[in-house]
Amino acid sequence: MTLQQSLAIGAPEVVLAAGALVLLMLGVFRGNDSLTGLSWGAVILFGLTALTVVDDAPGRVLAWNDLYVADSLSAYLKILILLGAAASVLMALPYLERVKVHRFEFPVLIVLATLGMFVMVSANNLMALYMGLELMSLSAYVLAAFHRDEERSTEAGLKYFVLGALSSGVMLYGMSLVYGFVGSTEFTAIGAGLSAGEERNLGALFGLVFVIAGLAFKVSAVPFHMWTPDVYEGAPTPVAAFFASAPKVAAMGLFLRVALDAFSGMIADWRQIVIFMAIASMFLGAVGAIGQTNIKRLLAYSSINNIGFVLIGLAAASAAGASAVLLYLAIYLVMTLGAFLCVLALTDADGRAVETLADLGGLAETRPWLATALSIFMLSLAGLPPLFGFMAKLAVFNAAVDAGLWLLAVLGVLASVVAAYYYLRIVKILFFDAPAGVVVTGPAGSGAVVNRGMMVAAAAFCSPLGYLALGPLTDATRLAAGSLF
Repeated sequence: MTLQQSLAIGAPEVVLAAGALVLLMLGVFRGNDSLTGLSWGAVILFGLTALTVVDDAPGRVLAWNDLYVADSLSAYLKILILLGAAASVLMALPYLERVKVHRFEFPVLIVLATLGMFVMVSANNLMALYMGLELMSLSAYVLAAFHRDEERSTEAGLKYFVLGALSSGVMLYGMSLVYGFVGSTEFTAIGAGLSAGEERNLGALFGLVFVIAGLAFKVSAVPFHMWTPDVYEGAPTPVAAFFASAPKVAAMGLFLRVALDAFSGMIADWRQIVIFMAIASMFLGAVGAIGQTNIKRLLAYSSINNIGFVLIGLAAASAAGASAVLLYLAIYLVMTLGAFLCVLALTDADGRAVETLADLGGLAETRPWLATALSIFMLSLAGLPPLFGFMAKLAVFNAAVDAGLWLLAVLGVLASVVAAYYYLRIVKILFFDAPAGVVVTGPAGSGAVVNRGMMVAAAAFCSPLGYLALGPLTDATRLAAGSLF
């Protein structure tokens, strides 16, 4: 394949890389006053990139010496990543102005992280996988500590960096083991090599365990979840929203490709690991959130809990399971972004962020629309019908039952019941507790209006109105999952 053909196939990454360089140069010459313009420029760039992502060619197309793959799965994941990144950029504008850290680097870092995620989901080789993962991670480390004058933010950035570097080293070691025993880093060659003999498979299994450990860190699955509550609480709220949305989609999509493509011949081996992580994540996320008093830490445990449900679909190791994972990721993306939009709107009379659950008492009396939107997101995350989040859990449970994993599905239902407690507790605080009188007014300005518009759109999607999108969304997930089978 010629260079021109590879550039055409990798057009989304080329557009993002060129756009990031342009935004960086504009920021350097125009300074921090260009933050608003650069943020909207990043959103426009994401829109242009989305036009190049549309998957017109059926099947799989390889480029860049087979390091890169373009298919329906990568196209689907890239659209979700772009939605999460664009929402994170827009929701950050009023926040950065309010806390006086309006530096132009923020949208540039989001664009670079998005570029890394694009490389991840289109990786057809362990080397390309690692390059994309590190590009995303390096940008994420800086974003976590973006509010460098605040102790919590710098602490979050340091914790994320240290643990992230450790996980990257573990994953790289696993890749070296796979290469040593199989003799290739290309996914198709790994899959073919693993069927050559039991001795080779046993050696590669050790490498697979380390690779899964690295991926589990990126999706914050138990037992590699320890960074999540501290980083979510300490990082700026828009950054926590970004971490909980787009990178989770990219990492989970990569997890799908690695498990069902490169290691498709070892399903019986990695399924045991995934089942353990699913059960542990569901119950630790459910139980750990019960005692939380900070809403951002609670959302961190909610993220761990939901990743457990997503892993149920992966454990099914079927086309239906992969489709259920992709459906769950789309709905989870909107639910999480909506919840963090509500958190951003929680400010006191002096404009300071309100994160303590006790301070949300009686919010329905002072900010009824905000309380209603937050309740919709909480109940949808809990998977209660008739909200749209119910369909996400139903899809992964059905996939598990079809794969014969009855016990895993039953444990998932039990974990949902446990998790429903702390989601319902928030609704109870909002509507039935005595008014705390802390959250009085919301942020003002054009950025806040945009955030409210996104909040309303997300709430409508998570409500029963979301079922109107179920048909097209299901068709898209089935097409994307078909790329792996």
